[in-house]
Amino acid sequence: MNTNKLELLTTALSYLEEHLTEKIATEDVAKACYCSKSTLEKLFQCVSHLSVHDYVIRRRITKASKKIFYDHNVSILDVAVEFGYNSNEAFTRAFKQVWNCTPSEFRNQNRYSYLFPRLTFDLDEGDVIMKKVDISELYDFLHDRIGCHYIICDIVGLIPINNISRTAGDLAIIEALRRMNDVAGADDVVFRIGGDEFVLLTASDDITYAKKLASEIESQNGNPICYEGQEIPLSLYVMLSTANDGKNGERTEILAQFHHAIEAFKKNHFA
Repeated sequence: MNTNKLELLTTALSYLEEHLTEKIATEDVAKACYCSKSTLEKLFQCVSHLSVHDYVIRRRITKASKKIFYDHNVSILDVAVEFGYNSNEAFTRAFKQVWNCTPSEFRNQNRYSYLFPRLTFDLDEGDVIMKKVDISELYDFLHDRIGCHYIICDIVGLIPINNISRTAGDLAIIEALRRMNDVAGADDVVFRIGGDEFVLLTASDDITYAKKLASEIESQNGNPICYEGQEIPLSLYVMLSTANDGKNGERTEILAQFHHAIEAFKKNHFA
């Protein structure tokens, strides 16, 4: 039964990626998957904790933001129209929902972060569907930076923050990225690799440099995010590792190594 659900999710995600620049109705996705709208919505919500509509917005704005950041020759309105928005106002509302800033403010930032990679799903050994992310671009960076150090960060207690509000949880994710971006060097890259997990991959084999970045990130632990007048303390688990040659496994195994490193770190430091 779970195999059929996995096939449904895989078909839905492929359809969504192929049509991100078009108007997408959940009914159209369900039709492409040969299932009912309610079946697709319930399954998508259960596994990803997002509606199909919210997932589309996050993926659409993630791709649009990359174009805005890297291609200054294209106007923001042109990007908006390319991704299905009829006006700057509508695009800005959707953009702020994801990034908590306007497209113009985003274009003037110092670096691009990979906020919402494409989701993938797989079955674990217990035949349970597990949510994963596509780390193709990160894998390519790792392959080119063998011997360089990276910093893995994990938000402490994201679930309680999400219980306050999903919007508060989104703000926590953006703030975690901001903290990592603020300390990263010009050639370092920051990726989100899970719901509350991130990697800052340096371009250096100098462990002193990596430790300095990690220390600077940790120094911000406890600083709050503000949500509707409420201050919510935010802290990150911070751990160091080194990029290997990548010859021992596929990209999904690299991602699993990140997650195992996080769990081992928590077990050793916060048992």
